[in-house]
Amino acid sequence: MSLSETLLAEEPDAALEPELTPAEQGRRKPLSRGGLIWRRLRSTPRFWVGVGLFAFLVAWAYLGPLVYPYGPDDRDIYNMGMGPTMMHWFGTDSIGMDIYAQTISGLQKSLVIGLVAGPLSTLIAAIVGSVAGYLGGIVDKSIAWVIDLLLVLPSFFLLVLLSPIFTQLSWVFLTLFLSIFSWMIMAQVVRSQTRSLKNREFVKAARFMGMSTPQIIAKHIIPNIASLLIIDATLGVAAMILSETSLSFFGFGVKPPAVSLGTLLSDGTGAALTRPWLFVFPAAVLIVLLFAISLIGDAFRDAVDPTSGANRG
Repeated sequence: MSLSETLLAEEPDAALEPELTPAEQGRRKPLSRGGLIWRRLRSTPRFWVGVGLFAFLVAWAYLGPLVYPYGPDDRDIYNMGMGPTMMHWFGTDSIGMDIYAQTISGLQKSLVIGLVAGPLSTLIAAIVGSVAGYLGGIVDKSIAWVIDLLLVLPSFFLLVLLSPIFTQLSWVFLTLFLSIFSWMIMAQVVRSQTRSLKNREFVKAARFMGMSTPQIIAKHIIPNIASLLIIDATLGVAAMILSETSLSFFGFGVKPPAVSLGTLLSDGTGAALTRPWLFVFPAAVLIVLLFAISLIGDAFRDAVDPTSGANRG
């Protein structure tokens, strides 16, 4: 069962009842939804492994250049095409560029793109999906039509067609375009959940008290699906990094002189057998980064829906 199907099949609060004995329930105060999720996260080893790996990579990306003598634009003309040494930890390319310094710079770019585009895509999905589900009627039908249209269109090829626009401006526009074409599936989930929540008593009471639609969505709808949005934002970071890497690998993403993990992989592919350090080190960093984010996302998913682990077998 996919994540979207699991989220649509169950109520947000159904899987979060505390498993306590009657005596424990008498001694302890009931935990909030966030408290229950955090308790499950704390007891999940892969969550801490993922957080540890991700924190290490972030620290390495931004503190590593402080203790390394070469920058991503520096050239060593006396050691061109050299393998890893004490002088150049990841070796150099054919024009003397230091691969270690470029890998750190590429990791910085990929982290920024992922950490901005992933949550931004989730934010768009939350706003669009909640508005459609809460208002219903012609607004819901119009937004649903737009979502279905964007889901049918091949987003990767659209980004390829639009690549001349954002490559001429800045890689920041690549981040924006990745977010614009990545929110539709989660918007469908939010829309379905909102249609269920808008008939709850607390939402009806808020309407009776005269709260406006934006207030009800912000204070009652979004908080009740926040755990789902957190999962989507977390997994979205990995998806955005992978999308940027794929576009840059094929020459449609980040353009020189800027570097990302995708551009490094693209440059090192031709020499993967003759000079493997040009490809292996950036690929290893990308794999560890995606692995760490996936561990965190899986832990969040299991904390919200404990049955999901059993469903995966």
